[in-house]
Amino acid sequence: MPVDAEDRTRDRVLSAVLEHGPVSAAELGEMLSVTPAAVRRHLDALTRSGVVEVKRIATSGTGAGRPARRYVLTSRGQSTIGDDYLDIARTALHRLAEVAGPGAVEDFAEERFAAMEHRYQPIVDAAGDDVAARSRALAEALTNDGFVASSASVTSRVPLPAHLASVQLCQGHCPVQQLAAEFPVFCDTETAVFSRLLGVDVRRLSTLASGGHVCTTHIPTGRGVHRTAAPETATHHQERP
Repeated sequence: MPVDAEDRTRDRVLSAVLEHGPVSAAELGEMLSVTPAAVRRHLDALTRSGVVEVKRIATSGTGAGRPARRYVLTSRGQSTIGDDYLDIARTALHRLAEVAGPGAVEDFAEERFAAMEHRYQPIVDAAGDDVAARSRALAEALTNDGFVASSASVTSRVPLPAHLASVQLCQGHCPVQQLAAEFPVFCDTETAVFSRLLGVDVRRLSTLASGGHVCTTHIPTGRGVHRTAAPETATHHQERP
């Protein structure tokens, strides 16, 4: 294949990883009509150049098995393609905080996640009152929206009392990762939404925005479900005490 054709194909692979990542080599081959060997050759080259990296993503469900290899762009890769949208969004949020106060960014984050909570609530409630089942339903809903999520029981060499049982909800992709790194309220708001959806207090252990391999949420499963109504989203900013 001529050099310019190779470069064009590599650019297509890079753009596809940006748009669909975390994504497997096989999925990229199908999208781009490129042979598996060619896709892997381009992915290897992009990985060596530091614009693409491999993430090991646990598959959905509780079955054992090797985590799947998925490709995502690195921060360097994002800047290689160009991230004008990110600069615009960052500037807009800073301007919003400057004009209306830091609380306005929190209101914006709550409004953004309100639609997710509204759509997910009946899906999670359909799983019943078992918190582990609810977390699996939430993981499936997140995966359907591109978050590449999974829910797995936390195991220990020593059997734990029932009230200490827990699962971890992991997300391999975050569409607002770069913004959340600068505005952690996005992660905080999402965590609060998960807590209300599941009906238990949850704790965020790591986030992609803070440099984690995945977003990980600790969910205790030995407690009863307490349903909490979602807060009403503000139609305009209100001063906070």
